[in-house]
This record gives sequence, C-alpha cells and structure tokens, in this order.
Amino acid sequence: MSEPHDVPTAGELVEAVREFLEKDVMTNTEGRVQFHTRGAINVLKMVERELGSGTDQASAHAQRLASLGVATEQELCDAISSSALDDRLAEVVAVVRATVADKLAVANPPYAT
Repeated sequence: MSEPHDVPTAGELVEAVREFLEKDVMTNTEGRVQFHTRGAINVLKMVERELGSGTDQASAHAQRLASLGVATEQELCDAISSSALDDRLAEVVAVVRATVADKLAVANPPYAT
C-alpha cells in the first residue's frame, strides 16, 4: 500500500520537534520559557501517542458505541440521560471505562496506573 505523503511522516516530524525541545531548548532556557517548553513537549508526546494508536482506538471506540446502538458519544449521553440504557448499565459502564482508558493512554498514560 502506498502512503500519500513522503518521508518524514507526521510522527517523525513531531518526534523531531519534541527532541529539539527536549535536548536543545530545555537545556538552554529557564523560567517561563522552560515551563512553556515542558508543556509543548508534553503536547507533542500526546500527539505521538495518538498517531501511534493509528485507527485501532477509533475503530474499537466505534464498535463499542455500536454495541450500545449509538454512533457518537453525544448519542450515548442522550441515551443515558433519557434512561434508554438503564437496563444495560453494566455494558454502558464497560464502554465508558474502555473509552476513558483509551483517552488516558494518549493523554497521560501514568495516570491510569
């Protein structure tokens, strides 16, 4: 399968910027600039993790929602609010937990532990 873009990939570009910030900027700055650089590094790590998950998380999420008869998180919220899924509480909890776990795996992996 041919990729639509040449190298470097989006992931490689993000990694290169993150490494520059970690190795060059963080070690040569202090105070406010270093604080904001640390934040930027964390954002880039999140992007790398999201890119690394590929379509797996999105596909699994769509399947979980479909198992409850909804297509979006908003539809799930509406179904919960209207009590339409009250008889499937265990399934709803499992879907929500899996969704939160996936989001934490990207946003802040250590938090899940």
